[in-house]
Amino acid sequence: MNQPDVILIGTGIMSATLGVFLKELQPEITIEIYERLDKPAQESSSAWNNAGTGHSAFCELNYTPLKEDGTVDANKAIKIAEQFALTRQFWSYLIEVNKLPNPENFIHSIPHLSFVWGDENVAYLQKRYEALVKNPLFAAMQFSTDFNQLKSWMPLVMDNRSEDVKVAATFMPLGTDVNFGNLTTNLLDYLSKQEGVSIHYNHEVKKLKQKEDQSWRLKIKNLTTGESLKTNTDFVFIGAGGGSILLLEKANVKEGEGFGGFPVSGQWLKCTNEAIIEQHQAKVYGKATVGAPPMSVPHLDTRIINGKKELLFGPFAGFSSKFLKNGSYLDLIKSLEFDNLIPMLSAGWHNIPLTKYLIEQVMQSPEQRIGALKDYFPNAKQEDWELLEAGQRVQVIKKDAEHGGTLEFGTEVITTADGTLACLLGASPGASTAVSIMIDVLHKCFADKMHQTAWQNKMKEMIPSYGQSLNDNPEMCRSVQEMTSKILKLQH
Repeated sequence: MNQPDVILIGTGIMSATLGVFLKELQPEITIEIYERLDKPAQESSSAWNNAGTGHSAFCELNYTPLKEDGTVDANKAIKIAEQFALTRQFWSYLIEVNKLPNPENFIHSIPHLSFVWGDENVAYLQKRYEALVKNPLFAAMQFSTDFNQLKSWMPLVMDNRSEDVKVAATFMPLGTDVNFGNLTTNLLDYLSKQEGVSIHYNHEVKKLKQKEDQSWRLKIKNLTTGESLKTNTDFVFIGAGGGSILLLEKANVKEGEGFGGFPVSGQWLKCTNEAIIEQHQAKVYGKATVGAPPMSVPHLDTRIINGKKELLFGPFAGFSSKFLKNGSYLDLIKSLEFDNLIPMLSAGWHNIPLTKYLIEQVMQSPEQRIGALKDYFPNAKQEDWELLEAGQRVQVIKKDAEHGGTLEFGTEVITTADGTLACLLGASPGASTAVSIMIDVLHKCFADKMHQTAWQNKMKEMIPSYGQSLNDNPEMCRSVQEMTSKILKLQH
């Protein structure tokens, strides 16, 4: 029986980020990481399983809803942009101290655009632009309704489009494309070479139980040999993507009561015509269909995956009872418990439009998918595209005094009162805000140490703007953007 200081479950971007933070803050700490698959980043962190946007709220319209008074609420967009700015600083630090390789291995500059058509949507986009551009984090954003200007920004989208319909777009040159699969693998490669860190693939956590002294005992199965082993630790982080909800239930903690999960699968159309791929150099996001979950916002998306330029459109939502792409069809049934049954049923009842939308998506024909693509690429031809399975996401369902249960589309960090266990649930904006989310975990679970001078100084060394708001400090915002762009080899 081993007794590491920390156990991380899952080898996605969340566990990798937390592991690196802890090793930087306390070099002597011992960490064990367990992963049920045979290599890292094969679920939500895989480049083919997520949007790779480097979510910074530059183009995602669902982060800037219209308020009842007709104004645009920019608060969530500003918060997410701040979070991604922290992420860029952390990655820049790791590159500067040679703990991450060449940034071109995982991040590239790709402009982020929001594109809409129709009088009402154009008016909304202009309001959104005016609400955002006055903030330092969005100062570089441009807005246009000029057909020729839009054609220069996104020729594929505008080619053969009728000029009779009013269109508009915002253009953000500071956007990025991130291969979170490569990044996660790089972080774990670094961690695996550190003294006191062990990563165990083909190992599945079967049980978690808290002992009287508040430490945790885990029962783990070696999936290669069938052998079972036990280990003790003072702190557990559950970062198992869609599988986290089932592990949280096994932990049997008060803070996890009433939580459930609603799985949503996805598919991409992937372009197979190199000539078309070369004509597009942007991430173009539109407005979500009524009833669609936020992660199903349509986008025509330039990606750099394994050194090759790719073009994707989607994602198309679907339904599977699996909680992981490599999971079991029984996952949803297994997640039902007495304390979450009412929230799950209530959330289902109150989200009938979402259920209807998912059924419609599942029933779509290839011609209907190409029809959706033609809204963003009028010249699209079916023979130039193939359908790929995207990642599996599990949206959070939690207790609600008024409705019994609500479906949440964001991320949710659950921590026990004693700070010995943390669990990450949810989907969006996910990977791009891993650094911010893990800082939150550190504050909740390592509160005493986070207040110590040594940890405070180290946090400021890794993240120069730590503890300050970039959006409230234009000079620092410009300085951080310039510094991180230079180190990460991004456009500025």
